[in-house]
Amino acid sequence: MRIKPRRLKKGDTVGVISPSSPPNLENLKKALPFLEQLGLKVKMGKSVEAKNGHLAGTDDERLADLHAMFEDPEISGIICAGGGYGSARLAESIDFQMIKENPKIFWGYSDITFLHSAIGQYSELVTFHGPMLASDVGKEEFHERSARMFGQLFGPFELHYSEEISPLTALSAGMAQGELVGGNLSLLRSAIGTKFELDVKGKILLIEDIDEEPYQVDELLNHLRMARKFDEVAGIVIGDFKNSEPKKKERSLTLDQVFDDYFSELKVPVVKGFKIGHCEPHFSVPLGVEAQLDADAKTLTILPGVE
Repeated sequence: MRIKPRRLKKGDTVGVISPSSPPNLENLKKALPFLEQLGLKVKMGKSVEAKNGHLAGTDDERLADLHAMFEDPEISGIICAGGGYGSARLAESIDFQMIKENPKIFWGYSDITFLHSAIGQYSELVTFHGPMLASDVGKEEFHERSARMFGQLFGPFELHYSEEISPLTALSAGMAQGELVGGNLSLLRSAIGTKFELDVKGKILLIEDIDEEPYQVDELLNHLRMARKFDEVAGIVIGDFKNSEPKKKERSLTLDQVFDDYFSELKVPVVKGFKIGHCEPHFSVPLGVEAQLDADAKTLTILPGVE
């Protein structure tokens, strides 16, 4: 069983960090009142506004922010400003034992997937796959349902996803129970062959991505298939694949055809259509907790992520 972080309460302070690319600072500024409306105080990481090419500061600066927020006893949770690229560059230098000794809420998605996997496996901590401040919260299209999903940080309650939220399609039938793991497909693939490769044995795998054409999703899934990931999973949750239309439609499979190729014959439940990922609304989920995927009823039930 992974360690569940302590729930937030009004008056708590959350730390904001940029472990990947420089965030849009205007959107970040617009997002901060949302945290204040939740009753939270905010402490900004030192490198949030730093720029080092495509990175939000040097690796040392971004790592120092991550460590400082986990070590600071006044910080109750950590929310990432945005994604992009760069979190994997920190992974080998992270003090996982320190994080395990200072468990707290860690929230983000997209490029942050690499940190979710690493922290989950080496610090044994439940983390949260949810919308980020500059990338999502600070934008006009930020959805009320996305905002409500932050409520799971303030008290332990089960999450239930059904077709009342979005249309779902079962690609393979059955029911599965297991730990929910995963996130951005490109990042999951990038960890294969490293010590941060995701362990999916007996687990429910979540995948989502953005800006990948069907042939690129095909290539990513084929890599996971050849790495025997689909032989080991208990079930698969297919989240949102934004901007996945092929540039040359006459020379491309559709994304649905690609998913059918990989999953329609799988002997475990596979359901697509979840609004999890680069989408609005964005249904946030804890990673590393027990979940149940029922492909016949087209439901996903997830246990609480906080204590």
